[in-house]
Amino acid sequence: MKHTISILVENQAGVLARIAGLFARRAYNIDSLAVGVTEDERISRVTIVAEGSEYTLEQILKQLNKLIDVIKVRTVSQNELLSRELVLIKVCCTPAQRAELISIAEISEAKISDISVSTMTLELSDYEGKIRTFEELLRPYGIKEVVRTGTIAIQRGSTSLTI
Repeated sequence: MKHTISILVENQAGVLARIAGLFARRAYNIDSLAVGVTEDERISRVTIVAEGSEYTLEQILKQLNKLIDVIKVRTVSQNELLSRELVLIKVCCTPAQRAELISIAEISEAKISDISVSTMTLELSDYEGKIRTFEELLRPYGIKEVVRTGTIAIQRGSTSLTI
């Protein structure tokens, strides 16, 4: 089962290395990782998506809470989760295929970020399932390159992760 973990940490050098080291030492795999500063520049938010049992999740949370730079840790359940990823996909594109690719972009609510004589780069920000579908739609055109960010997530409703 996938778990989304939000962590507030002190915005200092080495914090991410300590968190990643914790996962590595215990052989927990990180499916996705995103880090960014919060509304307070002294605090960063780390969003990790990891696969594991409830027991594994419990162990991860206990170990994270032991780290000195960690301020707060929270898991976000799937029904409370609002998440997004960003993907840039460069596909082969002849002039004859441009109209088809523009149509796919419009239907998918993607943005055309770059066009050259032989390629088109499309940008989509959405949840993982829609990004996977978008990639499958583009596969027949010949994907040259895919770049993806990690998942960012926030809890739905008025609940906030703050200090």
